[in-house]
Amino acid sequence: MGYTITEKILRDHCDNKNASAGDFILANVDKCLANDITAPIAIEVFNEVVEGTGKGVFDKNRIILTPDHFTPNKDVASAEQCKILRDFAHEKMIVNYFEIGRVGIEHCLIPEQGLVLPGELFIGADSHTCTYGALGAFSTGVGSTDLGVALALGQCWFKIPNSIKFIYTGKLNEWISGKDLILYTIGKIGVDGATYKAMEFTGQVIENLSMANRFTMCNMAVEAGGKNGIIAPDKITETYLENIGKFSYKKYASDKDAEYDDIIEFECGKIEPQVSFPHLPENTKPISEVDGMKIEINQSVIGSCTNGRIEDLRIAAKILRNQKVNPKVRCIIIPGTQAISLMAIKEGLIGIFLDAGAVVSTPTCGPCLGGYMGILAAGERAVSTTNRNFIGRMGHVESEVYLSSPAVAAASAIRGYITSPEYL
Repeated sequence: MGYTITEKILRDHCDNKNASAGDFILANVDKCLANDITAPIAIEVFNEVVEGTGKGVFDKNRIILTPDHFTPNKDVASAEQCKILRDFAHEKMIVNYFEIGRVGIEHCLIPEQGLVLPGELFIGADSHTCTYGALGAFSTGVGSTDLGVALALGQCWFKIPNSIKFIYTGKLNEWISGKDLILYTIGKIGVDGATYKAMEFTGQVIENLSMANRFTMCNMAVEAGGKNGIIAPDKITETYLENIGKFSYKKYASDKDAEYDDIIEFECGKIEPQVSFPHLPENTKPISEVDGMKIEINQSVIGSCTNGRIEDLRIAAKILRNQKVNPKVRCIIIPGTQAISLMAIKEGLIGIFLDAGAVVSTPTCGPCLGGYMGILAAGERAVSTTNRNFIGRMGHVESEVYLSSPAVAAASAIRGYITSPEYL
């Protein structure tokens, strides 16, 4: 019997070299991450673990702290949260602490900085840590308590997940992106369709998919209940890593006779741009059906850890060039990192956005979780490239969030209702 890529990575990070799906293991983590919301609790747990021992963090080079949710601080409470993070980082001499001016949305920033590599075991006190599976790492979100223990010991308990293999065949139509593929997938299997499973993305379409789109797909594995999303490293992965100066890592791949709980195949030539209706990501509809509904919006958000990369901004700029945002719509564009912002400036994208009547923000998770930089009032609707549309996710419990790709979000900002760029 063969093993999946997920089984292999986890097995190699524990003492049980015969471990497989269903086994419980105590694994050694390569990297661990926390942000301005989750770190303060993790730091409390860390202090309890090491109290009286005189021990510090397990490795100051392998801990990453990113104050990205409420920064620049929106109020006193968020300022206090970030101060806890800042003080801990300085006291423990954490190498990878990213203060304002260097910070980015964590799941955009960390790959960009080369802080996650194929074959690594990466945990983060944030559910969308599953993003890094796009590089062939086992990466998953954990609670702040588990993270606090890992800060001290460099270890975490896992049950090795069973895997579902998704095969994407055919050729993508115009405007179809990784966001459309993952929304379509979640629409088919449901928000609990991969509960505590590894979602392994394969097939001809994935082999030709850009890294930005791969990050988007793995980012939303958790929205189907997945423990992790993962794509085996290939030439596209290697080129991406070479461009950021990373050449040494261990690549894993699933065996041909690996066992899967299920194998699901999608013919992608039939997939249209997707829109996820309130209040679950599984409530997806094709854009041809949505356009006729003329669903008016008050806000369009383009950014987040799901779709805040330069490729996403280029798509939005292509649509917004020489156009104007509908006067009834607030269009908020959020580059994922400082480096992405700088690229967008050099390429003239920021000028296109501003000319169109959009506003461009410093990197922040703000509106995605209803924090700030785009809160919705009662009765308001937003189309957003973020990853969740739960009740009250972006503001008032009587507001509505529709999830889409950057292309749909940009076109909708122009029209004033949810539409596809091909209908402009």
